[in-house]
Amino acid sequence: MGHSVCYKILRDHVVEGTLSPGSEIGIRIDQTLTQDATGTMAYLQFEALGIPRVKTEISVSYVDHNTIQMGFENADDHAYLQTMNARFGIHFSRAGNGICHQVHLERFGRPGATLLGSDSHTPTGGGIGMIAIGAGGLDVAVAMGGGPFYLTAPRVINVRLTGRLRAWVTAKDIILTVLGILGTRGNVGTVLEYTGDGVAGLSVPERATITNMGAELGVTTSIFPSDDVTRRFLKAQARGDAWREILPDLDAGYERLIDIDLSAVEPLAAAPHSPGKIKKISELAGMPVQQVAIGSCTNSSYKDLMTVARILRGKKVAPGVSCIVAPGSRQVFEMIARNGALADIIGSGARIMESACGFCIGAGQAPQSGGVSLRTNNRNFEGRSGTASAEVYLVSPETAALSAVSGSLTNPLDRPAKEYPDIAMPRQFIIDDSMIIPPADNAPDIVRGPNIGEPPRTSPLADELQGVIGLKVGDNITTDHIMPAGPRLKYRSNIPKYAEYVFEHVDPEFSRRALADRLKGIYTVIAGGLSYGQGSSREHAAICPMYLGVRVVIAKSFERIHSGNLINFGIVPLVFKNPNDYTRINVGDSIIARGLIAAIKERDSLGITIGGADYEFVLSLSERQRAILVAGGLLNYTRKKFSA
Repeated sequence: MGHSVCYKILRDHVVEGTLSPGSEIGIRIDQTLTQDATGTMAYLQFEALGIPRVKTEISVSYVDHNTIQMGFENADDHAYLQTMNARFGIHFSRAGNGICHQVHLERFGRPGATLLGSDSHTPTGGGIGMIAIGAGGLDVAVAMGGGPFYLTAPRVINVRLTGRLRAWVTAKDIILTVLGILGTRGNVGTVLEYTGDGVAGLSVPERATITNMGAELGVTTSIFPSDDVTRRFLKAQARGDAWREILPDLDAGYERLIDIDLSAVEPLAAAPHSPGKIKKISELAGMPVQQVAIGSCTNSSYKDLMTVARILRGKKVAPGVSCIVAPGSRQVFEMIARNGALADIIGSGARIMESACGFCIGAGQAPQSGGVSLRTNNRNFEGRSGTASAEVYLVSPETAALSAVSGSLTNPLDRPAKEYPDIAMPRQFIIDDSMIIPPADNAPDIVRGPNIGEPPRTSPLADELQGVIGLKVGDNITTDHIMPAGPRLKYRSNIPKYAEYVFEHVDPEFSRRALADRLKGIYTVIAGGLSYGQGSSREHAAICPMYLGVRVVIAKSFERIHSGNLINFGIVPLVFKNPNDYTRINVGDSIIARGLIAAIKERDSLGITIGGADYEFVLSLSERQRAILVAGGLLNYTRKKFSA
C-alpha cells in the first residue's frame, strides 16, 4: 500500500516511535511560529530552558494580536519580544506586517516541512503541503530548542474533491460542508488530506482557507498536495526554489473516504454559537444584518479582498450596517492600495482596519447588543466577539460583501453567474520583507518591563490529593470560556494578574474561590462534559488554572491541544469511565485521590473518592506523558532531560 502526503512527510521527520496510527511519535520540527498573545510566555519558557540559540530551520515571532496597545502592557511585551528574538536567533515580524498564518504562508512556508505554532490555526500551512500543527507555547519552546514534538500518529481521512465550484460558491463553503459532515468533536487524532481532480481548481489561498478552518473540526491538521498550483504561488512570491512536488501515491491507504462534488456545494453559514452549526444561506436569506466584518487569517488574502472590492465597487454599504475590512498582511494591503481596489472598498463606506487579528479575537469591533454580525473568520463562540448577546454567523467574503450592501443576509446564488468577479491570482506579488527583522549578531539587552513576569513554576506530582469540585461546566467548553481574550490579552505575560479572569464569564467568583483554597492547601478540581478545551491553543487555559491550584480536570472527553497543555503544566486530565457519573458530581463535593504516582506511572485507570462515593476514571497517557505529569510538567521534565 502506498503513502498519503501526510505520511510521506511524517516518515521523513519521525525521530522517535513507530509511524503507525494510534502510536505516539516524536517528529523533528523544521519551523516554528508564535504570535504575541502566546509568544511572550513561550519565549520566557525558552529562556528557562537555558539554550543559547534556537535550533530550527527558521523561527518567526509575529505581532498580530495585541496591536491596539491599550496601556503599557502590550508595548512592554512587544519590546521584550523584539529584543529577546534578536538575542536567540528568531525573526521578528513587526506590528502591521500582518497575521502570522497569512504572512508565514506568503514568506516562509515550505512544502514538505513541519511547522509548529503556538496558535491553533497554524494548520493554514497545510495549504502549501506542510505538516503544520498548533500547540501550546511550551511545546513550541521545546521544539525551538531542538526537542521533538510528540503526537499520536494520525488516522488520515481522505476528503476527495471532484468537479468545480459554481460561480459565487467558495472555499469557505467547502470547509463549512466538511464541518457539517464531521462536526466539531470526535475527530481527535485524525488528519484531513484533500485529494481529487477538484483540488487543481483551488488556489493556494482557497486551500489555506480550508486547512485554516479545519482547526474547528478538532483534527491534528489538514493538508493539500504540493502541485503545480503550489509551484505557481511560490514562484509569484519569489520563492520558487522552496517548491517540491508532493503527491499521494495512487494506492495510498486512508482511514475513511469522504466524497464531495464541488458542483453541488452551495453557500453556507455557521450559525451561532458554533462553527459546526451549519445552515444553508438560502434558508437564512433576508435576515436583517447590523454588522459585517471581513478579514482574519481565514479570509483576508489578495484574492478574497479583490473579490470584495469588485462587489463593493460603485455601491454603498446599507445605512444600518457597520462594515469593516481588514487585510491579512501588509503585502495584501499594499497591493490593493496600489491597484485601486482599496479605494473601491473605502468608497463604499466600509472602514479599514489594521492587518491584524482584531475583531476575530474580540479586540475591537464588538457588535451592538443582540446584533447580527456576519464575519469571515473561523470562530463564533458565544461572547467571543465582545458582545455576549450578539448573533455571529460565519460566511464567505462574497456573502458578507453582498449582505453589507443589501442590509440583510443575501444568497450569492441569487446573483447571475456572469456577474461573479472571478479574480485571477497575480503572477508576481509585491515583495517587501523590511518589517521582518532578522536576529542580530550583536543583540541588544533584553527589555523587560513591569508586565513581563516569570514562567510559572510547578511542583512534582503529589501522591495524595485532597480538594474540592470548584466548578462544573457542560459540553463544548472552549478555551475562550476558560481564559477570555479581548481586553484581557494584555496580561498574558503576567500570570498572577491574568489568573484573576479564569472562567470570568462562566463564574466570576471562581478565581477568587480557587486562589483562597490554594492558600489553604486545598486543590481545586474542574468537572467538564464532552469536548472540554475546544478552540484556541492558548496554554494560559492550563497555566492560569494551575496557578489557582487546579491539579485535576475530569471530563467526558478532551480536545487534543488543551489536553496536551494540561499535561504540560502538571494537571491530570481524567476521563469518566462511566459518562453517566458526570450527573452525580456537584460543586463543593470533596475530592480524595491516593496513590497518584503509582497510578500515573503504571495504570490506565484511577479511582477517586468524590463526595464520599467512589468513581473510576480513564488515564489515556503515553509513557512520556506519564513522566511529564510525575515531574510536575513539561518544563521540569525538559530541563532535566536537556541537562542529562
